[in-house]
Amino acid sequence: MNRRDFARDFAGAAIGAAALRTAASANVPRDAADATALESEAPGVSFKLSVMLWTVFTELPFEQRLEKVAEAGYKYVELVGEYQKWSEDNFRQANAKRRELGISFDTTAGLAHGVGDPNQRDAFLADLRNELPIMEKIECPAIIVMSGNVVEGMPRERQHQSCVDGLKRAAELVEGKNVRLLLENIDPEENPKYYLTSVAEGFKIVEAVNHPQVRFLYDFFHEQIAEGNLIAKLEKNIDKVGLVHIADVPGRHEPGTGEINYVNIFRTLAQLKYDRFAAMEFLPTGDAVESLRAAREMAIRAGRA
Repeated sequence: MNRRDFARDFAGAAIGAAALRTAASANVPRDAADATALESEAPGVSFKLSVMLWTVFTELPFEQRLEKVAEAGYKYVELVGEYQKWSEDNFRQANAKRRELGISFDTTAGLAHGVGDPNQRDAFLADLRNELPIMEKIECPAIIVMSGNVVEGMPRERQHQSCVDGLKRAAELVEGKNVRLLLENIDPEENPKYYLTSVAEGFKIVEAVNHPQVRFLYDFFHEQIAEGNLIAKLEKNIDKVGLVHIADVPGRHEPGTGEINYVNIFRTLAQLKYDRFAAMEFLPTGDAVESLRAAREMAIRAGRA
């Protein structure tokens, strides 16, 4: 299952995910350690670049997929439950390969339940509890949290508050564990049933939660389709952003193929001194290694400008 299927079919079965990485201190929230614990992308570039693995090399075994990512020049990878059916040997092999390649897993996704339905609160928290041991195994510091779909007959105000309350409860579970929770928007064309289609509302939710381990995943692809005005929202809310996702519109292809000016976006991230991750989540139009290399070079050039 990839993230597009997961977004459309959010109420389906769990695919498993989570995140944990050792930071400078066991009691220091992960955000506080980011700037020193993780290697910068390149001299003069504040942010770090990652690859969302569901978009590339899907025909290859997992370890070979990591080799291809490294060949393209990346040191970080995002997952969506690829390890759902792994044995203990599979975990050891995957960890050995990523360490050999100098790769870290920076984010993962796949919790079956979201925070937008108060009737599913216990199930959501159980999902998160069950993922914590896996998070530690793969040494990955962040997990994507979804709002879930619109609850029929429930006022939007109540669902909004449920997102706030659910994230507050989740933050209690990860308090001091150096785990970040990243709330994500999905555009209404990809999933007409999804609740949180607005980045503006997502930032309001994160602001209301008011916890250093809760941030927003700003997906530029989804927001361009949903509402646009990407850079102004980024500038206004940069302190609430924990991750950005990169793909162009239309088609979810590499930056430079569509209507989003990613040179300006990367330049803005650098000007704002954004020091977290920008993850490539695009479907390459040509050779995947070359497309990833070109996207990385674009980001680095713009980030140094």
